[in-house]
Amino acid sequence: MIPDARAFITGCAGPVLSVEERAFIRRYQPWGLIVFRRNVDTPEALSALTSTFRELVGRADAPVLIDQEGGRVQRMTAPRWPKYPAARTFAGLGRRRGLETAALSARLMASDLAAVGVNVDCLPVLDVPAADGNEIIGDRAYADNPADVALFGRAVAEAMLAMGVLPVVKHMPGHGRARVDSHLELPVVTASRADLEAVDFAPFRALADLPLGMTAHVVYTALDPAAPATLSRTVVRDIIRGFIGFDGLLMTDDLSMKALAGGFAERARAAFVAGVDVALHCNGDMREAEPVAEVSPMLAGRSLERAESALRRVSGPRDPIVAVDARAKLDLALAALA
Repeated sequence: MIPDARAFITGCAGPVLSVEERAFIRRYQPWGLIVFRRNVDTPEALSALTSTFRELVGRADAPVLIDQEGGRVQRMTAPRWPKYPAARTFAGLGRRRGLETAALSARLMASDLAAVGVNVDCLPVLDVPAADGNEIIGDRAYADNPADVALFGRAVAEAMLAMGVLPVVKHMPGHGRARVDSHLELPVVTASRADLEAVDFAPFRALADLPLGMTAHVVYTALDPAAPATLSRTVVRDIIRGFIGFDGLLMTDDLSMKALAGGFAERARAAFVAGVDVALHCNGDMREAEPVAEVSPMLAGRSLERAESALRRVSGPRDPIVAVDARAKLDLALAALA
């Protein structure tokens, strides 16, 4: 049983928790913490940050999340950590070798994360990019077709789980057709439901057994023309939980993104009414985070069961990895693309 955890994930401003942030975490008891480049200094400092957060909430397995995809999206990076290739890189090696190399890269990234106390990676990206889609997805996608996206996503997710790191499938039910960046404005996708089912939803359906998922701040006019997926009961209930069949813990994408309108309490409330389990607020601004925390309920019922089930997925023995040998093997495989 997770003791007294509230259904939100918070960010923080820097590599060390301030007095105000410590008080905030003690008071509101967020389920998790998410870290970004601004929070990442040395391995020792990041380990201290993750440990301090867990001490404040009194849960040794409390989730600490990161976006560590490789390529453009890598929060822990050189010179203190290795760089990793973007998702699209692996398809260039052919399917069999590409899948093996993608899994190897994921195992190495997970090993880096686990060493500093990060136990959740917001990966794999299961979006299928459209030819006219915004480059916010771009080479973060494994392929241009749903079958290969699902294959690579499965290989990466299973590699993460084997190393004791929880993967988060994103962005449900699909961000690849978005023509604008949801960090900056609200994308509106006008594809038919049939086209969405055949392409966008397919990788998520294939990986619906995974423990954690993240919503998309995208309006799909064929599903709910009035609200983005994050805030749409129709999309969450009928598509993500229904057609896709995902019954893991569902979190919002960052509530501070400009795709969403209204106050932060209003955004969080709407997400919970839609059926999302956990609200995610990333930017570390306590003026925004506090209203999210205030309206976030304690984890209970199915949401609590999903949270507990997710954490059990990484509570057993972990596969060993010899990082030096594995890195040499990864570099050798990638050299074929040079």
